[in-house]
Amino acid sequence: MPRFFTEHADENQIIITGEDARHIGRSLRMHTGEMLTVCSCGIDYQCEIIKITDSEVFLHPVEIHPCASEPSIHLTLYQAVPKQDKLAEIVQKATELGVSEIVPVLTSRCVARPDKKEFLKKQERLQKIAVSAAKQSGRGKIPEVHTLHSWKEALASMQKQDISIMLYEEKGGSRFEAIPFTGQTNIGLFIGSEGGISEQEAQEAVSAGLYRVWLGNRILRCETAPTAAISILMYLTKNM
Repeated sequence: MPRFFTEHADENQIIITGEDARHIGRSLRMHTGEMLTVCSCGIDYQCEIIKITDSEVFLHPVEIHPCASEPSIHLTLYQAVPKQDKLAEIVQKATELGVSEIVPVLTSRCVARPDKKEFLKKQERLQKIAVSAAKQSGRGKIPEVHTLHSWKEALASMQKQDISIMLYEEKGGSRFEAIPFTGQTNIGLFIGSEGGISEQEAQEAVSAGLYRVWLGNRILRCETAPTAAISILMYLTKNM
């Protein structure tokens, strides 16, 4: 069933406008009487199409229930900016796996070094990728892709989470199973870029209360590590 998102939903009537409305009428060629799903704030509205115009689609909600695919945790991925277009792949896979927010971070070892103004151009495209991945995977919410953060800004944000974790390629870190996730709703996950994280940044993270987690002897690419780590987190918190 086609899936769309809206910030405003009413139990009596929902109106889809703009690009989504044109997509329903022109691309999907849907008609009155057909059904589609509208998601708003984690709630799924199974709707019947009542009327279609060139710019609006009028819907009547038939069934309303919480989206079953939304995880019980609010996971924020803090991802050090990688080279080329790898961040697009990371945003897509993280969205599919249930991440709530994605924060691009500029660390000392990032090879790609866009400034905040330059990154704004990429942010809009990355947000569209998140929207598309949310629709494809049946999410009830669209993850927010934030503006570029400095390491200090990201560290301050991670300290506000109930618990935050840093992937660390050196031995000496904990295993995911040793982290006390019980009762923790807001979780932060930091993953470095191709060059990893510097020793100074690692020490700053530990001093800020982050757990260092080691994934084992195999070295994962920076675009592979988020998929592995998020999957483990979702499994351990009973969301997979």
